[in-house]
Amino acid sequence: MAPRIQTLPLEVVHLIAAGEVIDSLAAVVRELVENALDAGATRIAIALWPEQWRVRVADNGAGMDLADLKQAATPHSTSKIQVSEDLWKITSLGFRGEALHSLAQLAELEVLSRLHSNQAGWQVSYNTQGEPARVEPVAIAPGTVVTASNLFGIWPARREGLPSPAQQLRSIQLTIHQIALCHPHVTWQVEQSDRSWFSIWSGEDAKPVLAQILRSSHLSDLHALAIASPRTATTPGIPNPDTSNPEKLQLVLGLPDRCHRRRPDWVRVAINGRIVKAPELEQTILAAFRRTLPRDRYPVCFAHLQVPPNHIDWNRHPAKAEVYLHHLSDWQEAVTQAIAQALHFSPAQLTESYHSQRVGQLLKVAEADGVYQVSRTIPVETETTVTTDDSTNPTVTNLLELRAVAQVSNTYIVAEHPAGMWLVEQHIAHERILYEQLCDRWHLVPLEPPVILNNLSAPQREQLQRLGLEVEPFGEQLWAVRTAPNLLAQREDCAAALWELSLGGDLESALVATACRSAIRNGTPLTLPEMQTLLDQWQQTHRPHTCPHGRPIYLSLEETALSRFFRRHWVIGKSHGI
Repeated sequence: MAPRIQTLPLEVVHLIAAGEVIDSLAAVVRELVENALDAGATRIAIALWPEQWRVRVADNGAGMDLADLKQAATPHSTSKIQVSEDLWKITSLGFRGEALHSLAQLAELEVLSRLHSNQAGWQVSYNTQGEPARVEPVAIAPGTVVTASNLFGIWPARREGLPSPAQQLRSIQLTIHQIALCHPHVTWQVEQSDRSWFSIWSGEDAKPVLAQILRSSHLSDLHALAIASPRTATTPGIPNPDTSNPEKLQLVLGLPDRCHRRRPDWVRVAINGRIVKAPELEQTILAAFRRTLPRDRYPVCFAHLQVPPNHIDWNRHPAKAEVYLHHLSDWQEAVTQAIAQALHFSPAQLTESYHSQRVGQLLKVAEADGVYQVSRTIPVETETTVTTDDSTNPTVTNLLELRAVAQVSNTYIVAEHPAGMWLVEQHIAHERILYEQLCDRWHLVPLEPPVILNNLSAPQREQLQRLGLEVEPFGEQLWAVRTAPNLLAQREDCAAALWELSLGGDLESALVATACRSAIRNGTPLTLPEMQTLLDQWQQTHRPHTCPHGRPIYLSLEETALSRFFRRHWVIGKSHGI
C-alpha cells in the first residue's frame, strides 16, 4: 500500500507560496513599489487596468543590467541579503526574493530596465518558472518598468473570491497612501484605465503628504515633530548588533482643536519605512489624546519609528504587516512624551498660517458687511517642523509673550502677542487649568459640617465611595458626605456638585465635572492682573489647545491677516496727490 503522505511537486509548492505573497491587485502594487523604493526611486508612476487584471509600475531607481534581469524572477533571488545573519539587520523593504517569482507564476510578467551608467536597456519576458523567455534590447530612460498582466489567469477561482473592482481600487489607494507617508521624498503619479487618477507630491517630511491625503485638513491643522533618541542597548541572543542606526521617532498629528476624525482610521504606526499593525502603540496614541478631543472623536496621528535592525524581526507575517519589536515599553513612553511635547505651545509653532483658514472666514464675513467689496485670498505658508533631541516630559519654562489687554462681554480675554492677538474663552481656559491640577492631585478634605444628601440610591452611594468620598447613613433616606474634593468643598453649591458626581462615571469623568463646575463662569468680570494670571497658568498646561471636553480654547488673529484685511499694503499717497 502506497503511503498517503507524499511530497508535493515543486510547481505546486511555488504556486501555494505565490498565492500567499500575491493575493490581490493591491499586493502586486505593494511588492513592485517596495522594490522601486529599495532601488532608490524618487518618482514612481503606477498604471492600473482592473478589467484586464493588469498593473504597471515605473520608477527612476538604480535599474538592473542584463545579468540581474535574467536572475530577478527565479525563486528566492534577491540582492538584499546573502547569509542567515542578514535576517537580523534588515534595512530594505523587500528581502525574501519572492515577489517577482510569484508574479511570474500568477501573471504574464515583463520587466524593462536600464542602469544609469548604460546607454541602452533590456526588455525581458518570463515564463511561469521565472526564467527568461524573451530578451530584447530596448530604448528606455534609466530605471525600471514592471508590467504584470492577466493576473490569476491560471487561477480563476482566486479572481472570483476577490472583492469588487471598486473595493480593490480603494485598497490600492490606501496602500499607496500608506507607503507615501513613510517615504515623503517620493512623487507619485497614478493612472486608472489610461486616465489620471491621483498624484502625491513629495515633501521634506510626512506632514505635506498627509495634508494631501486628508482632503478635509489643511497644512496649518497639522504639526510635525522629530525626536532623535539614539540608544546603544542590544537584545540578548541577537547577533551582530548595529549601533550605527540611531533610534528616531517622527510624528505628524492633527491639532486637536480643529483636526480629528469620526473613526480611529487615521491612527497609523510605521516602522522603518512600512506601515505595520501595532495595537499596543495605537492604543498608546489614543490614550495620549484623552480629554483633548470632542466626545466620540478620534485623533489624526502618524508615528514613524526608526529602529535599529537588530531590534526588530520582520519574519512574522508574509506581507510583513506585523513585526516583533523589542523594547516596546520604551517606545510607548517615547510616543506618549512626543505627543505631549507636540501639543504644547511653542513660538516656533505659531506661524502666520496657524489659524489662517478660520481667521480667513471670519474676516470675509466682516468684509462682506463693510462698505467696500474686494476679492481676496490669504496664502497659506508651510509650518516649520520642530526638531528636538529632548525626549523628556516637556515643561514650559519660557511663556509666550501674551499680554492681557481687555475683556469682551465678560467672556473673552483679548491677549496681545508679537504676531497679533488672541481671543481666549475664559471659562474653558480655566477649566483646562483646574482639570490638570486635579489630575495631578485629587485632594479630598473634611467637610465641617458634612453635606446631607437625601434619597441616594445604592449605586449612587457606591459611586461616591469609589471616588474616595466618605458617606455614612444620617437618618431615614439621609446620608452624610463627610469628605469632598478640595475645589468643591469651598463652593456654596457643594451639595449639588456631589449629587452630580454620584450619578456615575469613572474618576476621570469626576475630575472633568469638578473642573467644569469650579471654573469661573462666563459673564464674570476680571481685572487685568486676574486675566494675566489666567493666561500664564493656561499656557503651562499640557493640553492648551482644547478643554477636557474637546472645545477649542482660543482663536488666533494674526497681525499679517489683519493688515491684509485693512489693506495696509495699499499705497494711497499718490491717489491724494501727495
